[in-house]
Amino acid sequence: MTARLARIVRHPIKAAGWEEIGAAALETGRALPFDRVWAVATEGARLEGGWGPKQNFLRGVAAPALMAVRCRLDEASRRVTLAHPEAGEIAGRPDEPAEAAALVHWLRPLWPENRPAPAAILRAGDQPFSDVPSPFVAVLNLASNRALGARMGRELSIHRWRGNLWLDGLAPWEEFDLVGRTIRIGAAELSVEARITRCRATGANPETGRQDADTLGALAEGYGHEDMGVYATVTTGGRVAIGDEVVL
Repeated sequence: MTARLARIVRHPIKAAGWEEIGAAALETGRALPFDRVWAVATEGARLEGGWGPKQNFLRGVAAPALMAVRCRLDEASRRVTLAHPEAGEIAGRPDEPAEAAALVHWLRPLWPENRPAPAAILRAGDQPFSDVPSPFVAVLNLASNRALGARMGRELSIHRWRGNLWLDGLAPWEEFDLVGRTIRIGAAELSVEARITRCRATGANPETGRQDADTLGALAEGYGHEDMGVYATVTTGGRVAIGDEVVL
């Protein structure tokens, strides 16, 4: 296998923006740093503290407009800047009540009026607000995304998939062969655990926030599944950076 780490993406606030970075320090048993550290709970949320199912939070499958939000995080101040082609830009610290309330207010028009309204930003503990209750890192394959796009006759942004580590140099769908194996990227090692089954949020264009592609239909018709990428657990912490070799 000859592959390299091509892109690193984090999503500081669940379903509210993505940010590409050049390097990250992975920790054993932890998700990508600053990935889904915060989430926006709705008025209908039923939470007992800590991680909760995605139905409690703002999410792209219920509001395609959210898919067009972009995010920048200043790690030192924990200040995020959110931008959207129609909503403009806002900056604030999700851990500060007044600034968090302003962020929620900015997000509210991007959320359907017939659903429980955005209410508050919560901060995760050891388990991020991902869609599954395990601190996985999402590892994806650029060739698989390109193959699906070619089948659909269009270019597909990687940000439809909300992945973390994007590999280049694999054959399309070769990432599925990694399940049950350990890979080394830079100074870190990851145990590949399972394929990631996708939802309709991936049909929304990250540039416009509008549904414009039947990604699930194309996956099912072309390949007999609705999967893109794999979940992995960090078994040995260490720094990873764009350009790092991927080794079995």
